[in-house]
Amino acid sequence: MKPTTPGEVVSAVAAGVSRLVAGRLDQHQLDEQLDQLAALYAEHTDVRHPFAPLGDTPLRTRADLRRHFASGPARTVGAERFEPEGMLIHQTADPEVVVVEFSYVGSANGSPFSLPCIFVVRVRDGEIVESRDYSNHVELARAFGRLDELAAALVEAG
Repeated sequence: MKPTTPGEVVSAVAAGVSRLVAGRLDQHQLDEQLDQLAALYAEHTDVRHPFAPLGDTPLRTRADLRRHFASGPARTVGAERFEPEGMLIHQTADPEVVVVEFSYVGSANGSPFSLPCIFVVRVRDGEIVESRDYSNHVELARAFGRLDELAAALVEAG
């Protein structure tokens, strides 16, 4: 059953990302998971990551989101565990908008980590139409042994 409330939709996204990162999926399962995640977003949406160290590139369509999930979370290696924990869903005066606090917790390459996140999300008719996802990208790079890669990319970006 497809989630419908804003809280259910955001919870489904976090769980889906978790399956991408730590799921050890075969190609068929990966394609299905990417399709399921993309389907949680409206065809035309506005998803941003304001704290992205290399700049925030808006994701405007389901296809953009599918590519984003395929090139990021689905390509993360070394996770023994990666799951959302401590999810708090704050309702706002606008019934379409929730503020969601949680952490992705787990272990990668033998070391534990906790990645705090805050998402501000607008859901209409069971689909995300707008989202601002605030997470610690540096901690994510540290957890997966990619700090040198991030630093090099930052130097290159100048």
